[in-house]
Amino acid sequence: MRVECEKPSFLGGQNMQKQVNLLPNEIPTKWYNIQPDLANNLEPLPPPKGEQAKNLPNLMIGTCLEQEFSDQNWIDIPKELLEIYMKAGRPRPLFRASNLEKKLNTPAKLFYKSEFFSPTGSHKVNTALAQAYYAKKQGIKRLTTETGAGQWGTALAYACALTELECTVYWVRAVHDWKHDRRAFMQMLGAEVYASPSNKTEAGKKLYNKNNKHPGSLSIAISEGLEDSQNHSDAAYTLGSVLNHVLMHQTIIGLETQKQFEKIDMYPDIMISCLGGGSNFGGFVLPFVGDILTKDKQIRFIAAQSQSAPNLQGKYKYDYADHAEITPQLKMYTLGHQTDFKPIIGDGLRYHGCSPILSLLRKHGYIDTIAYPIDEKYVFERAMTFMQTEGWIPAPESAYSVACAMDEAMKCKRTGEKKVIAFNVSGHGFLDIHGYKEVQGLK
Repeated sequence: MRVECEKPSFLGGQNMQKQVNLLPNEIPTKWYNIQPDLANNLEPLPPPKGEQAKNLPNLMIGTCLEQEFSDQNWIDIPKELLEIYMKAGRPRPLFRASNLEKKLNTPAKLFYKSEFFSPTGSHKVNTALAQAYYAKKQGIKRLTTETGAGQWGTALAYACALTELECTVYWVRAVHDWKHDRRAFMQMLGAEVYASPSNKTEAGKKLYNKNNKHPGSLSIAISEGLEDSQNHSDAAYTLGSVLNHVLMHQTIIGLETQKQFEKIDMYPDIMISCLGGGSNFGGFVLPFVGDILTKDKQIRFIAAQSQSAPNLQGKYKYDYADHAEITPQLKMYTLGHQTDFKPIIGDGLRYHGCSPILSLLRKHGYIDTIAYPIDEKYVFERAMTFMQTEGWIPAPESAYSVACAMDEAMKCKRTGEKKVIAFNVSGHGFLDIHGYKEVQGLK
């Protein structure tokens, strides 16, 4: 689909705010925990279900477990961790996409949060640093995890390097086998990296022995990371999305964004981000959802997904977070924890379930969702338009956020509405160019 456009001007227009920054002393010092506001205004989150729930203390870092079920609205970010956050590039700018607006010839105002300004290229470091920090305090020696697109594995490898912890990453094979440079990046940071399903765990062997080219999935890799940590007393498992404490750590994104919109006396009408398990979407929007629940604000939230795994269009029920059923069952929108999904380039979106917090909000009508075609040509064409106007190449997952924001801007062009649209570019695509080339047929 072609977009009618005008030639963009790099300078935009007069008196147009191009970049909104916060000073280091303006960095949020507390994370926002939405759970008390949900309980007061909607309903409390249902607790994890089944015998596995009793094993939670053995599955999670102690402080993270406390945060998972906290009834406090605000959780202090430790001073040492704030200092690490600032070294990792926080606070991060909010940009006005003035060139893209001109390209689309839309009356909408487009703003994007630059989570790609990160040492590893994505928002994932926000919770990776927190989990590694707490693990170090607890005396843990090694962290295990899964990764889909590779952004989370890289972030945890980075956090472990900074906190002098060992790191083991089980990486969905379909992505592991083509992202050679990102795999090297993790290894340069000191991480062990295994294609999943692997022959290193019982959960992996069951699938690997049947098919040593099995493409894998996040739910399988989660099982492997969990099993590995359970078999070693000095290790702990960390999850990069879905869980309540992970989304809470990520709210630093939305809290910064709130302050930035205050600085320019604006407020978003629409907020958009891609969604796999929910970490970047939740981190971006939850502080604003809090405004709806407690301050009677009005915003439309849109989750951009892939038709490969449109979990928010699934069933709202209890399901496991992993393939081997090691985790407790969570109440969430799910497509089934053992479902096979076709691999895509934006593989971080290929997960069967969505965060319980976001699922509850979806159930109550606070979150809309759109799922884009599996071939990804449409979203990557949109991403390339963004790159050619704004100058940044988004991660394949973030391309979905970009595409949805552009689609909403084009709706405003048809209606004449001057809506303020905010979207999160959760990561850069510098290590994903091969995927862009494959989808776009570039030589």
